Amino acid sequence: MKQNQKLFESGKFFTGCNYWASHAGTNMWHDWSPEAVEADFDRLQKANIRVLRMFPLWSDFQPLKMHYTGGGGEKELRLGEDPLPHTEAGRAGVDILMADRFDWFCDKAEEYGLKLVVGLVTGWMSGRMYMPEAFAGRPLLTDPMVNKWQVKFVRYMVRRFKTKPAIAAWDLGNECNCMGSATADEAYRWADMITNAIKVEDSAHPVVSGMHSLDPEGTWRPQDQGEILDILCTHPYPIFTPHCDTDPINTMKTILHSTSESVMYAGLGGVPCFIEEAGTLGPMIADEGIAADFVRAAMFSAWAHDLRGYVWWCANEQSHLSHTPYDWCAVERELGLFRVDGSPKPVVHEMTAFTQFVDDFAYETLPPRITDGVCILTHEQDRWAAAYGAFILAKQAGVDLTYAWCEDEIPEAKSYLLPSLTGNLSIHRHVLRELLRRVEEGATLYLSLNDSLLSPFAEITGLRVKTRERRVHPVSVEMDRSKVDGLWNDFRYLYDLAGAEVLAYDSDDNPAFSRFAYGKGQIWFAAYPLELMAATKPGMAVSQPLWAFYDAMKLPSANKAARSDRADLAVTEHIVDENTRLLCLINYAPAESTACVTLDGWQAEAFYDYKGGKMTASDTGFTVTLPRNTGCVVKIRRDQ
Repeated sequence: MKQNQKLFESGKFFTGCNYWASHAGTNMWHDWSPEAVEADFDRLQKANIRVLRMFPLWSDFQPLKMHYTGGGGEKELRLGEDPLPHTEAGRAGVDILMADRFDWFCDKAEEYGLKLVVGLVTGWMSGRMYMPEAFAGRPLLTDPMVNKWQVKFVRYMVRRFKTKPAIAAWDLGNECNCMGSATADEAYRWADMITNAIKVEDSAHPVVSGMHSLDPEGTWRPQDQGEILDILCTHPYPIFTPHCDTDPINTMKTILHSTSESVMYAGLGGVPCFIEEAGTLGPMIADEGIAADFVRAAMFSAWAHDLRGYVWWCANEQSHLSHTPYDWCAVERELGLFRVDGSPKPVVHEMTAFTQFVDDFAYETLPPRITDGVCILTHEQDRWAAAYGAFILAKQAGVDLTYAWCEDEIPEAKSYLLPSLTGNLSIHRHVLRELLRRVEEGATLYLSLNDSLLSPFAEITGLRVKTRERRVHPVSVEMDRSKVDGLWNDFRYLYDLAGAEVLAYDSDDNPAFSRFAYGKGQIWFAAYPLELMAATKPGMAVSQPLWAFYDAMKLPSANKAARSDRADLAVTEHIVDENTRLLCLINYAPAESTACVTLDGWQAEAFYDYKGGKMTASDTGFTVTLPRNTGCVVKIRRDQ
């Protein structure tokens, strides 16, 4: 691993925040106050905040102005009224005063022990565009002249500041996919161009995507970003992400948003991921105490799933600022860790405490979690809803997932999930045949149906379609002494048995859940899109035991040792050595929870806690009680 990639080392974890100066917000570079910045740094250091994502605002650092001649012809780019000087900064169109302020910022950050993730091409911020005046009206991602000057700016900044000890990583820029429209090929080209501009000057520091809202068939794709960049990131705000603004913020579904989206990006992109922007987005979403509960569970969850850091938006309140975007956007004013008077919010104390817990933990790194299966996302479906819902149900059933895209190489695994299949083009024949080959050799395949015309179907499920019609009412299913109400998909399929073992019928007396032997393996079939319902229906992921379908499968795993008896107190399992494992237990519920954890041939040996949890060992495992929205670690040893 390169020296400067240690910030993103597997098993390590950092906390941080996005930074704009407390006195000026986005105006900080031209309304410059070293005293205010240093006071901010002092507060952040005392709070044990280690990493700042910060932004050399594009319009301030490269303030190019086009000068025109007769008829509106473009004549010359200047820095305001002044010709570009014949200096390194001048040739890059960079204002040397801004660069010198950035220099001071880097040195002062080092003095306070802060590491910087630098968002380079930041032309979009908090709902406002900040491009140089010369580029107004031009397509910022595809215009050749704009691209040339973006490269010049990036190369200058990286070349000049790459040796600063505070620099931890370069970021392409803040949500550059908001700077303009592009095709998928143009998005790939732009990200590749900026990444190469960074790496030609600095091969030591990692490069971070800085993007949000990636989709494997969208314009900005995680598989493309993963091919180009070193680190992917998520900006998982519930109110801006589909299906995430349905449940209270301190409950399981919402807390798992940042973890599941980041695990999905890492799986589809093939590189590590971290949570680069997160937060509740102010007091209209949750009060300060509940926001603290939320971040406590979200950080523990991120650490347990090897997401390399958790970065809050943002350091300081901005409710006292009158310029745009703060004059426009109510949601941008009350997001800070620190209030306008500099006092910390409860979220700060939680970040400080968790950072200290990780620092003091008995192991320098947390080994990767054991995973049980690969969730494969397919064409025509709501991929995020399918991925999100599958992650929630799996977590409630004690199953840990990774992700793959159906057009990429599918990792070898004991279990595969095709959740909420939709459409006529959901999965290519050759991909399905490869999965079936693996099932024939002993793997397990699960698929659930939204409305997809699969071929073959009867041969792989043991169910033959009699007829298909529009559904007119929801149904219920009895699952292992649990009743699931409100099951729905747009089309009702009636089935005849063709070799399947039906494990549950719905209230219309139609097969709802079945198992079919296929070669040495098994194929499980759910007749309803459980994952879409868990993701899209308010409250359903918690109020209805949809996870009972996943629990019934007992998916093969890499010999897991532990199992919790509560759906909301989840366990990840981490192998230290042949005879030692660590269990991360997280209470995702907004109330105290007690779980009995059974161990197969192992014994609880040590308990690591920082929030008032309790553990009692027994002959069959242990009982753990955790306060609301918190976690602990239990060390287990194999019986000798």
